[in-house]
Amino acid sequence: MGVTVGAAVRESLRVVWASGGRSRETRARAAGAGFEDLGTLEAVTAAADAVLSVCPPHGALALAEAVAATGFDGLYLDANAVSPATAIRIAEAAAAGGARFVDGGIVGPPAVRPGTTRLYLSGDVAPELAALFEDSALEAIDLDADAGAASALKMCYAGFTKGSAALLLSLRAAASAYGVEQGLLAEWSRSQPGLEKRSKRAAATAAPKAWRFAGEMEEIASTLEAAGLPDGFHRAAAEAYVRLAGFRGEPEGVAVDEVIGALLDGDRLDGQGV
Repeated sequence: MGVTVGAAVRESLRVVWASGGRSRETRARAAGAGFEDLGTLEAVTAAADAVLSVCPPHGALALAEAVAATGFDGLYLDANAVSPATAIRIAEAAAAGGARFVDGGIVGPPAVRPGTTRLYLSGDVAPELAALFEDSALEAIDLDADAGAASALKMCYAGFTKGSAALLLSLRAAASAYGVEQGLLAEWSRSQPGLEKRSKRAAATAAPKAWRFAGEMEEIASTLEAAGLPDGFHRAAAEAYVRLAGFRGEPEGVAVDEVIGALLDGDRLDGQGV
């Protein structure tokens, strides 16, 4: 996702990044997108007018603190899947270095073509950030609301999409444990057509990303809790994704039977938790 956000503005703006400590795969993606490697975070913040943060939710606050420590005073966009409360903490961290904060939430797949992906924005300087993406593959939408609103929208959206995937896979795993999986699939074909295909798709696409979805589920749970709503479902979804963390690094296409096995016995945890 991150590389496509940068690529969306590459035609009109200089895009820089820091390769220090990053993987070979990340370096290859950045080079392929035409980003200019400045080596270190300090060099990036010295050269940039805006910093765009797109990372797993558990690393969002630490990144904002690291950027603030360099004295960056430009636009700071946090476009991560975090709760409104976490977004405000990130805003405070960014402001400590002098930056002007924009809250963001991305909905959709990596932005490789127009019309597929939206970047929701909120906060006083959101219009400035939105202008950077004008006529790009990533549609920037200013919610005209306070910081935290974009994150709230993202949490509510992902609470269904990724939360329902965890629920669907957990129920299919339960049916397997009770020896009624084939019966459940037969009933789905009659009364819930499409659910079997959806469960296979969830396994194939969600399992390799489960290591970071777990943290996102915790952020969604905190969002619901802060609104006075039950938060238990998404904390359970987080646990389901923790059990799938061992699929990290595998290509999309993980078989549903493998996912069911991991949910039931946790054999794939192998220390690769969030």
